[in-house]
Order: sequence, then C-alpha cells, then structure tokens
Amino acid sequence: MTYHVYHVSINTILTWVKTKEMAIPEIQRPFVWDKTKVRNLIDSLYREYPTGFLISWKNPTVKLKNGTSSEGKKILIDGQQRVTALTTAILGEDIVDKNYKKYRITIAFRPIGSDESKFEVLNPAINKDNSWIHDISPIINGTSRISTVLKEYCKNNPDADEGEVEDNLNKLHDISNLNMGIIELDHDLDIETVEIIFERVNSEGVSLSQADFAMSKIAAQNDNGSNLRKLIDYFCHLVKTPDFYYDLVNVDTAFIKTGFLQKIEWLKNENINLYEPNYSDLLRVAFTSEFNRGKMSDLVSLLSGRNFETREFEYLIQVDTFERLKKSVLKFTNELNFKKFVMIVKSAGFTHPKFIQSRHALNFAYIVYLKLNEQGFEASKIEQFVKKWLAMSLLTGRYSASPESTFDSDVKKITRDITSHLKFINDTELSEAFWNVSLISKLEKSNIGSPFLSIFFASQIKDNDKGFLSKDITIRDMVDGRGDIHHIFPKAYVKKKFNRKSVYNQISNLVYTQPEINIAINDTPPSIYFKDVEKQCAGYETKYGGITDSNILHENMKQNCIPEHISDMSIDDYHEFLTQRRELMAKKIENYYKNL
Repeated sequence: MTYHVYHVSINTILTWVKTKEMAIPEIQRPFVWDKTKVRNLIDSLYREYPTGFLISWKNPTVKLKNGTSSEGKKILIDGQQRVTALTTAILGEDIVDKNYKKYRITIAFRPIGSDESKFEVLNPAINKDNSWIHDISPIINGTSRISTVLKEYCKNNPDADEGEVEDNLNKLHDISNLNMGIIELDHDLDIETVEIIFERVNSEGVSLSQADFAMSKIAAQNDNGSNLRKLIDYFCHLVKTPDFYYDLVNVDTAFIKTGFLQKIEWLKNENINLYEPNYSDLLRVAFTSEFNRGKMSDLVSLLSGRNFETREFEYLIQVDTFERLKKSVLKFTNELNFKKFVMIVKSAGFTHPKFIQSRHALNFAYIVYLKLNEQGFEASKIEQFVKKWLAMSLLTGRYSASPESTFDSDVKKITRDITSHLKFINDTELSEAFWNVSLISKLEKSNIGSPFLSIFFASQIKDNDKGFLSKDITIRDMVDGRGDIHHIFPKAYVKKKFNRKSVYNQISNLVYTQPEINIAINDTPPSIYFKDVEKQCAGYETKYGGITDSNILHENMKQNCIPEHISDMSIDDYHEFLTQRRELMAKKIENYYKNL
C-alpha cells in the first residue's frame, strides 16, 4: 500500500497547521485564489457539499542522535489553497499573495433570509449592515460564545427569528467539526511516484516539479528551514524586481531579524536582467555544486535523512544536508559571486538573455564558477573555463536532453579534473568535423531564435564589431539600445523568386544594423546598395550609414561575414551567397570559441 485514506475534522487540520505538524510549502504556489473562492469554500462547508481530498506526504521517521526515533511531519502537497483559505477565514490569519502583499480575507455571514446569500466577502456596505455578522472566524474557532453573538445580533435585529438565528449560528460553528478527506502518501515513495500521483489526483492539473518537493522538505525542517525557503524565494523575486525590497521590509519583519535579508539586500540597487534564476534554478545550482549530484530527487531524499547505503533515514544526515545546502545557497546569493559570474558571461559576448536559450547551460556555467572558486583556481582560469563551458554547452545543446543525468555526470568529472573533461568534449564533440561540416549545416536554418545565430552575435559583441554598414555604432550598442535585424538580401526582393520563409529567412541572411540604414536600404538589392556604398568611399553622396573609406568598408564586411564579391551577386546567386556566408560565420564562431 503506497497511501492511506482517512478523514479528520477541519479543527484538527487547522491545529496541525498551528502546531506545524502539517507543513504548508508556501513556495509550492502563492495564494492565487480570489476572495470569492474563499467565500465559496465556506459556503460549501456550511452546506456540507464535497470539497475534495487533501494530499499529504509524510516525512520519514528518522533516527535521532540518542538512538530514538522522530515522527515525521505531514507535508501538504495538494490542498494548499483550501487550507490557506481556512486559516484566513477561520483562524483570522493574514495570507501573502503572489506579489508578497499581506492581507486578510474576512467572510461575513447573514443568519437570516435567503439561503443563497448567507456568505459574502466583507465590504464597506456589509460593514454598515446590521443584518450581517461581519466576521465568521470568532464563531467557528470558538473565541466568541454563540450565546453572546446571538444576544448581540437579536438586539441589533429585533425582528429576527431568534430560533432561526441560533440554529444557523450553531450550524456555522459546527463547520470546525466537519471532516475533510486526506490521502497520505507513504514516506518511502520515490519522488517520481509522488509526482505521478499528484498530477493524476489534482483536479486543476497543476504540475509540481522536484524542486517544489525539495522546497517542501526545506520548509518542513524547522524555523530555519522556513527562513531558508524564504531566502531562496525572496532572492529570486528581488533579482527580477529590485523595488520589491521596500515592500519586503514591511511585509516580513520577522525575516529581517534572521539576518538573511542582509545577505541579499544588495539586490535592491541592481538591475540584473541577464541571469534571473527561479527557485528551481537556485536549488539545482546550490545542490549540484555542493553535493556533486545532479538529480533533485537526491536532494529530497537527503533532506529526509536518507542513507543511500543502508536505505534508512538518519537525523544526522538530515541536519548535515540542511546545513550544507544553506551554506551553498548563501554562496549562490553572495553579491561578489553572483556579480562576478554575470560579468564573466557578459565578457563572453552574452550581454542579453535572448542570446542564451538554454537556462540549464547558464545554470551549469554558474556551477563551474562556484566549483572552481571553491577549489582555489586563479581568477583568470575561472573566467576562461566558465566562458568556454557556457559556449560549448550552447554549441552542442549539451543539456537539451536528460539535463539531470548530464549535470550528474559533468559535476563529478569537473570536480576531478575540469581540464581533462573539457578537452575530451572538445575532441569528441567540437572536432574539426564539427567546425567544418556540422556547424555549417546547423547554420542552414530559418529560425531567428537559433542558438547558433545567437552565438554568432555573441562573437561579434566579444570582438566589439560594428553593426552592418555602421562606422561607429557596435553590435553591443544596438543590442543594448535599438537595433534592427536586417536581411542582407532584402526579404521582399528574395520573395519574388523564392517565396518560402525557409529560404528568405535563412539566418545566414541576417545581420544587426541601425534602423536608419535598414530603412534606407528597404528592398534594394545588395548588387545596387553595395555599389552605392563603394561610391560613398570614392567621394560620392552618402546614402547608407557613415562609412566613406574603403578600408573601413572591407573591415566592416569582414566583421559581419559578408562575402567579398556581394556587389556582383544577383538573385540567381542567392544560394551561393548563403553558402559562402555560412562558411564565414562558422569560421568566426570557431575562432571565437577557441580564443575564449
């Protein structure tokens, strides 16, 4: 049997939450219900309608240092929205929404009149209406006596039927005694099975990742676990929205006292849009770099105290795992580490997130940085290896399939000897055949989001190349500001003969250029506009850009990998142009990679 089904009272569930016997992994999902759904839940309970099962996953019982055993907590993995709604409506606690704003949802109750309108979310109009009891929580949780509420209500509503009011108040109070069903999954289930069960049972089809379960385990550890979970969550929010810091200091004053906020407050003054990790990324990098393991399910097991050799659960392993993970999370979020890593990535030409299609590649590059830094490599070597690894990962699509297994293998090998491992990859996957045949073939695509086009642009940024036909403005300037991606053979011109997107949108027909140059060229064939540029260099009218020197023109063509005799090419030579440019682009990418 992999699970047990039983029923407990709502009062028991809320007691579990208050005493932390049941951990609600807030990171699983923010409270996303609107206020009406909270009202509807209370109304359904009042009418004793079905409200669905909760799913909990019991933490394993672990061996303590003194040889005794510690009973595991229940982790709520489905039903967070319902339980959180009950805590705000019945216990009167604040909830935190997806923007980390704290507020309470107060439900009002009218014990007389139509059954269809007994519950409403408290609003200014209801607050002025004596026919409503403005807050149901004291009645359900028992902090107010029914007799006292009845007396006060009848005093304010002298025409009310006292017997009807009393019956309905008692029925409201009895909500706390109603039962909810719980499906409790066994502690020894592997995480993949838990994921499958969750996805099949969850009525809304919300998919949970292994990182979600890891965050659940972290939050369930103790108060330190809750604070570490918040550190991870808040860092990932601040890196995207620095101004959130000023809300955070008002929203979570308890977190400030832990000292964790001081570790990440540096983000309030930053605008880092290149690497914006989510909690899954942060956990993966922190875990892999510290434990030399790439599978998140291993982190879940270790946080449970699993001894992989004996297959038992031990308290010391649980404690050690948490402490090591905390140390690694602090390394990840460290200002110097994070800024230095981002600076290295930018120095490789990846100055904009659109050039890095693989989040896994970026994550593992940070693992490389953290591992080599820990091993005491000198700064110049760390920079070289991080840049090489990122570019290699993007060129080979290294983490596009089975990323966890590849992470697991790579981290073990770079820990032993990164030089030998990278050399092996270069020899086997980035051989001369790759540069001279495979890469050229991969450039025969029409997808503007191609990683190979992105790497080509990165190589231009790294070399500080100028934009197409630009005298002074660089590719970096246009990426950071406003530049256009231009068709060298204009799209409309090519479409007259080759009206297929896969032909006229070839990535080897694309360059970065200034908008005014793009507009000036419009649909003009290159055999005409290049001859005009050549005339510019001979002292004639300047039509396209500001280049008026033939040496600068030839250098610009070289930087943008433009075939030397393009001014002699007609539409009949278009495919030959593409072939030549692909070869030039491949050679530039090769030189870029080998010189990182």
